[in-house]
This record gives sequence, C-alpha cells and structure tokens, in this order.
Amino acid sequence: MDLFTPHGRNEEPLHTEVAMPLAARMRPETLEEVAGQKHLLAPGKLLRRAIETDRFSSLIFYGPPGVGKTTLAYVIARQTSAYFVMLNGVESNVGEIRDKVAEAKARMSLHGQRTILFVDELHRFNKAQQDVLLPHLEKGTVRFIGATTENPYFAINSAMLSRSQIFPLEPVPEDEMIGLLHRALADEKRGLGRLPLRVTEEALQHMALKADGDARKALTALEVAALSTPPGEGGVIRVDLAVAEESIQKKAVRYDRAGDGHYDTISAFIKSMRGSDPDAALYWLAFMLNAGEDIRFIARRLVICASEDVGLADSNALRVAMDAARAAEMVGMPEARIPLAHATVYIATAPKSNSAYLGVDAALKDVREGRTLAVPDHLATPTRKKLARLRGVPEEATQYKYAHDFGEDHFVPQAYLPEGRVYYHPTSNGLELRIRERMEYLQRLRMEQQEQGDPKPGHGGASGAR
Repeated sequence: MDLFTPHGRNEEPLHTEVAMPLAARMRPETLEEVAGQKHLLAPGKLLRRAIETDRFSSLIFYGPPGVGKTTLAYVIARQTSAYFVMLNGVESNVGEIRDKVAEAKARMSLHGQRTILFVDELHRFNKAQQDVLLPHLEKGTVRFIGATTENPYFAINSAMLSRSQIFPLEPVPEDEMIGLLHRALADEKRGLGRLPLRVTEEALQHMALKADGDARKALTALEVAALSTPPGEGGVIRVDLAVAEESIQKKAVRYDRAGDGHYDTISAFIKSMRGSDPDAALYWLAFMLNAGEDIRFIARRLVICASEDVGLADSNALRVAMDAARAAEMVGMPEARIPLAHATVYIATAPKSNSAYLGVDAALKDVREGRTLAVPDHLATPTRKKLARLRGVPEEATQYKYAHDFGEDHFVPQAYLPEGRVYYHPTSNGLELRIRERMEYLQRLRMEQQEQGDPKPGHGGASGAR
C-alpha cells in the first residue's frame, strides 16, 4: 500500500481482473446495481440515507451467504470515496488489526481520506481482537463494517453491538436473481457478453430457483454452464435446462444446528402442528431431516407437542409420539423418517387442547408466588392425624372419605385443597368433551349431596388408604 499517493488503490481489487470469478466481476458498483435488499436500500430507507449523506460510523450486516454483505461494503466505500481494507475474522490477528488502524491514521493525516475497515465472519473475532478494535471505533479512527451469517445478538460482543447499527440482509428474490443473470449475460466488460452464448429463460429460472437467494451461487452456476459447454452449430454455446441442472449443485439448505436455522425451523414445525397444518409440518420435518438434524431432538419435540397442544383432546397422541420416538431411535435414518412423519401427521390433525398445560402452569405460579398451603388434616398420614388431634382438631375433621365406598359413581364431596381454587378448565374439543361432561355431572352431584347432608358409605369397596 502507498500511503503517499492520495486515493491509493484499495487492498481488495473490486472486479477488474478478467481471471476473477464471474460473481466477483459482477459485483455492483452502485446502490442501484445491488440485487434485493429493498427493505434497506429503497429510497428513503435508513441505510440508504446514511450512505448517501455519508452519516454512519459502524455497521454490521447480518444474513445468509451470497446476499450481498461484502458487496454492500464495497459499494459504500466507492460511494463515500473511502479506502477499503478487508480482514477476516478467522485469519486476522491482533498485530494485523493494529497495523491497519495505524495505516488508517496515517492516511487520514496525509490525505484526509477515511478508511473503511471491513471484517468478514465477524462472529469469529475473539475477545482480544475486539478489545484492540473497540477504542478506534469509539474515536472514529476507522469506519467499521462487519459481516456475519450468525445472529449478532448471540454471536457478537455486546460492547461492539452497542457501537454499531445492525442491518439484516435477506435472500435475493428470484425475479431479481433472474435480472442479475441477464445483466451478466449482457455485460461485455465484466460479464459474459463477449461470448457467443444463448441461454434459455427456463435455464435461468432454474438457476435462480436452485440458488435459493444466493447470488454468488447463481452467477457461479451460469459461469460453469457457459465455460464448460462446448460450442455447437455456428460456434454458439447453448445452455438449456439440462445444462443448467448439471451446472448448479444440490441446493445447500441454510440450517445451522447450533443457531437460528435450528431454532427457527423447529419453531415453524411445532407451530404448524399446533395450527393443524399437516402439509407445513411435513415440509419442516423434511427440511430438518435433509439438513441432518438429530432425530432424537425432533422426537422429543413431537412428544412435547403431543402433550402440550393436543393433550386431553386426544391422549392417544402422546402414545403415538412416544412410540414414534422409540421406533425412530431403533431403526435410525433413513427409515426413521416414517414413524416421525406418522406422529407429525397424527398430532397436526388431532383436536387440540392445552388445558392441562395451562393448569399446571397456573398451579406452579401459585406455588411460587402465593402463600404455601398446608395439606388438609383429613388427607394427611395417620401420624399427622394424631398430631392434629393433639392440637385440638376434632376427630371427624381428620376422617378421610374413601371415594370407592360411596355409591355407584365412587364419588364423595370433600376438600382436597384448604382453599377452593380452579386450575383445570376442560375444553369441548375432541375426547376432552367427555371429561368436561363428567366434571359437570360431578359438580351437580356435589351440590345435590351437599344439600342432602353428609353422605354415608353405600358401596363396599376396599377402603385401606384412609
């Protein structure tokens, strides 16, 4: 680098070398050329205003690969006439960071030119690297832009987050991806416009679809197709759907088993089952299986959903989920997909009730926040009953009524809590309707027996647990 030449060449060449990959050569030079990201770059949006007015300090771009994080950093450097320096969160060390900061100071002192320090894979920066950089972000020695595929709120130091504005980038829409491919085909300087190339619209659509929002992947596939296909009649290189299918590899699923992909997908899976949509639930199940998710993790979520969301509306859902979990672990993949799908569809199509789940949570809240309730004397052990009588509690108040001794319904009213509290509210969904009807019947029976006075045993049952 030449510090003594104003506006010296950036350390990272933009896209002038013919030998560079097409994706690098086609890197946008202006904001108008950036594909996608309209939520950030449309006229009037915050990031666009900050770039156009040159009013920003530190930025963090967060999103999947190939959506333009590095590209946007390049464009910002060009737009603001800043010197561009690129580091990698894995390869850079503390000494290199200090050197770049010192050069930035000299460049500003000699030429009045600001430096944009771009750090790719920012989530890989360790504490020492961050500690060296933080004071210079505070002083504005460098204008910092970081890029990460990880959720910055989990993966990046809070001190760096507090000094930066975070902008999430989204996958490039399919229609804009096709437009990008068309520009690459037409551009004679940076793209493939000098080649005698004919690409069918069907082939471009396939590349755009299979790239799954990754512009780099789409451009690479187009370049592979163009350069690997031999010329045909008249020396023309013809790329049709068959060639496109060969040129783009199997779509890489964006799924990090330790990050957002893991949690977002399992969340969509559970909510689809809860929402009684078996088609969506099967898709998210397939998505996780294809990405290599642990089948035991999926099975555990099925068990939880069966009890939490189906519950007493169809208690058989829990048995199906448990059986599927055991079967999946026993047979392993790929056959495990079958019992897991069996349970997924069963749970998704079953009637829903979360009454038991809500009931236990309400009881837990009372236990944790309320006054501790004592066990009623008539429910206590024989020893505790003796102690109660020594305290002056009447003997009849310590007598437990054995339900099986009372009538055909095996039911007798008595207090099981010292204070009357209701935690379980049965729904009318599925089989829980029968439970609701049963409880309403018992409530009527309770009221009738209370009106008639203290009931007497009328059924000879085994009454040992008294």
